[in-house]
Amino acid sequence: MRLLTTLLRLITCYNALAHLSGLRGLSWSDRLALPLMTLTWSQPALSWSAHLVLMIPALIVQCVLATLRRRRLDPRQQLRPGHYRDRLIIRLDVPARHGPVPALHIVPLGGARTAIIVTHGSGCDKTFYAWRLVDTLIKRGMAVLLIDLDGHGESPRPQSFPQMVDSVADPIGWLQQRYERVGAIGMSLGGAVLARAVADGASVDALALWEVPPRLRLDAYAYRQVQIREALAIIQWRMLHLFHDGAIDHVIKAWQTSGIRATISTWDLFDALDVPGSLRTLAVLKPPTILVYAGRDAIVPPEAAAEIADLAQGWAEYHLLPFASHISLPIDLVCIRLTADWLHQHLANSSAIRRQNSVN
Repeated sequence: MRLLTTLLRLITCYNALAHLSGLRGLSWSDRLALPLMTLTWSQPALSWSAHLVLMIPALIVQCVLATLRRRRLDPRQQLRPGHYRDRLIIRLDVPARHGPVPALHIVPLGGARTAIIVTHGSGCDKTFYAWRLVDTLIKRGMAVLLIDLDGHGESPRPQSFPQMVDSVADPIGWLQQRYERVGAIGMSLGGAVLARAVADGASVDALALWEVPPRLRLDAYAYRQVQIREALAIIQWRMLHLFHDGAIDHVIKAWQTSGIRATISTWDLFDALDVPGSLRTLAVLKPPTILVYAGRDAIVPPEAAAEIADLAQGWAEYHLLPFASHISLPIDLVCIRLTADWLHQHLANSSAIRRQNSVN
């Protein structure tokens, strides 16, 4: 009996901690969380050493109960088209010269003068762990356009060059026709394509590039090592925020994508995109730019990040987040809030300058 009581003690303690932290996806009871913990901890149990032994089994039981209880708590539902309390989400195909670009257009209910286009990383799609970024941008009054890169998600075209660049530049032009100011966020491959599009003439009022490699060359062994290092690096307390609105199984399932359909390999595509060359062109054009990199990035090693920092010197804002990895950076709240605040500030300043020039 005391063994069962000890196990229940730990389970109810885990549940209470999840409840108090707002981690709904890791809890199986809200209203009864504290009363149940108080009740079980008032009963006789085994020694403290037994508590330590049972911590892992209790955690496993807690995760199973939370998954069963929160089976409908799917954060991806937040990106389904429809009317919501604070936003409207529309699924559309943005016209482009090589064919339509699948997109989600997300607009605050009060409307917006500013819009942000978001380009995802390699192997991902427009909704890949995007709900927290969308929430943050919407709360700052900015509309969002999530697009599928060629060869990814719902895109009917394979990954190819230079068509892929045009399929980012054209949605930027679509936004320019509808909003006073347009910003852009590009992640990894999406950032490389975005940087090339802007360097080639696509007009944005502010540009954010996350963890964009200057080049990408990995053999089979190096790629396996990168996968292992990234898998280990993402296991950190900072990622628990994903369970505020997602059950364990749904957070894991959100990783599943349609893969890549390509006529050019990702390695060769990075060579063609020429990220260093794009940044040198941007250094001349000088659009307001922020670059964010990860200190534990296995895909962009320290020497590659240092190369980007040198290219950004004197014209762009550069940040290195030491706790982040390549996988965790786009879903890290520090990165998301840093970028959203920076975009909001620079796009607001851009609007003020435009109004002053129109008056003069």
